[in-house]
Amino acid sequence: MTELEVSGERLIEDAYMQSLDAYVIYIMHIASYNFARKFCDGKVVLDLGCGSGYGVARMAGHAERVVGVDVDSDAISFARERYARQNVSFAKIETEAPLPFADDSFDVVLSFQVIEHVSDDGRYLDEACRVLKPGGVMVVVTPDREHRLLPGQRPWNRWHIREYSATQLNRKMARCFQIEASLRMGAEWNVAGIEIRRYRKTKWLTLPFTLPFAPEVLRRRGLDFLHRLRAKPEVIGAKRHAPVTEFGFDDTAMLIEASPPNPLNLVVVGRKKGGTVS
Repeated sequence: MTELEVSGERLIEDAYMQSLDAYVIYIMHIASYNFARKFCDGKVVLDLGCGSGYGVARMAGHAERVVGVDVDSDAISFARERYARQNVSFAKIETEAPLPFADDSFDVVLSFQVIEHVSDDGRYLDEACRVLKPGGVMVVVTPDREHRLLPGQRPWNRWHIREYSATQLNRKMARCFQIEASLRMGAEWNVAGIEIRRYRKTKWLTLPFTLPFAPEVLRRRGLDFLHRLRAKPEVIGAKRHAPVTEFGFDDTAMLIEASPPNPLNLVVVGRKKGGTVS
């Protein structure tokens, strides 16, 4: 049975339902997939950076077919064991290689909490555009640096290479896509404040390593050191375990709109230039 370490690199359903802080992160992910459902109904969908595969399974009940890909072979093995469905497939991809799909293969590409991990975000978007049919839709969800970081600060999440403002992300996507919606995900303070208070603490705690002029090797080593000071990472197997805690709110607490309260994520919908989706 494949096991995955719980880290800031991927979401694993069971682990993120055990504490309040983690649960807020979990419902942000679930809200992302629920938002994307209207684009995926009856479509062929690629989840580009599917992680442990929970989102692919959620879309399987709405899409004609869903393909999940990730660079982590353990995550793909975990996904195949946990989330097998008749209209679902998973595949490992290589970090620098083109996607193993022909041009114009998909109606929809989903990218949720992934682009901030990618060294060459331009190539990543180019590949997403290539495998989309003309008029196909890409939905990108990524952290909004507004509350997470000080001006010019580099990411304190050790797995993130960069984090975007709305202007930066829209400009990056506009090379390949017509931007149809530029939104944010937020929530009322009783929910979003749980995450924002964590941001406030972490951005100051990590500041020596995340200054804009700090070398990448210093940033990563410093953040790795802080990570090692924490408790031993939890490991989750592919067998499902029931959540142990209820927190009194769910993904409907997350609002995706132009100006939600207390924004946490950017949500951008882009359409590949050259046609419309039937």
